[in-house]
Amino acid sequence: MTGFLNLLDLEGLARGCLSRSAADYFAGGACDEITLSENRRLLEAFRIYYRVLVDVSAVDPSVTLLGRRYPTPILVAPMAFHSLAHSDGELATARAAGALGAPLILSTFSTASIEDVRRASTGPLWFQLYVHKDRALTRSLVERAEAAGYEALMLTVDVPVLGRRERDLRNAFQLPPELRLANLGPDGLAALPAVQDDSALAAYFAGLHDASLTWRDIDWLASLTRLPLVLKGVVRVDDARRAVDHGASGIVVSNHGGRQLDTAVASIAALPRIAEAVGDRIEVLVDGGIRRGTDVLKALALGARAILIGRPVLWGLALDGEAGARRVLELLRDELVQAMQLAGAPDVASITADLLTGGG
Repeated sequence: MTGFLNLLDLEGLARGCLSRSAADYFAGGACDEITLSENRRLLEAFRIYYRVLVDVSAVDPSVTLLGRRYPTPILVAPMAFHSLAHSDGELATARAAGALGAPLILSTFSTASIEDVRRASTGPLWFQLYVHKDRALTRSLVERAEAAGYEALMLTVDVPVLGRRERDLRNAFQLPPELRLANLGPDGLAALPAVQDDSALAAYFAGLHDASLTWRDIDWLASLTRLPLVLKGVVRVDDARRAVDHGASGIVVSNHGGRQLDTAVASIAALPRIAEAVGDRIEVLVDGGIRRGTDVLKALALGARAILIGRPVLWGLALDGEAGARRVLELLRDELVQAMQLAGAPDVASITADLLTGGG
């Protein structure tokens, strides 16, 4: 089933392979899902002022992030519960990403362990962290990721509490009994609580996640590791500047895929001001609604160094496991290369703001 033509087709195809609860968990946003749709709508609103008579016979989409060269500016976003999509879960995703040299950012809420994913992958890995009330558990996760050879630590900063995800509430979302949070056992944290008329993930978050996290804790977290620290979930210029001041190596301009605060600003709308404000002092990445190679080009033109792709990878995984996830990343890469050729941009440095008009 790897013959799908584009990433926009994927959700409809993948729903046939998934339970309603799992498909809605992956697809859903917060409340009325306005931010979820705005992420996509605003990307589509930009128009490309392409250049002509540029030598694009050899296009180079490679980028340098955190001191390492990657073949494309495409990373796999941190997402929970890949085994809801396919039995091989994060192991298959890691193999798919590794085959293309794309960093996989492993979620704290992975259904495969930090160590097992490292063994399965031939490519670069980053680790996404949620800070628990139990700071010893948090420290342990950081230490395990560093010991396993992960190359960066990504702290999600836009989830002091879980957003109101009404699809999950309607479905009383729960993991199947055979699935566990592989990084959080064996201390009774590996299973989501049994609930009725509620989302098990929401109940888990309310009980264990540390909602008191502040900028002061960024300094504490940085003291635990030599890994570069990237903050995911920044949409304000002043917060981006604070990230620089606290020594972060990167930020992801992100509204959590529209899953947290509904009617929050679209990521692509927040990106240009942030990129202009922090300049080259910090790596700026972005996610939210990216489905086409032209979307990647637009994000780079607006100041991002790279993008994170999320839901389509899970849809590809549901359709055809590792091969499906790999096909998603290949399609996006190939579309980006073609967009660069047609826009007259032979390398990433030539993808500049003057290529775009419109937006908003």
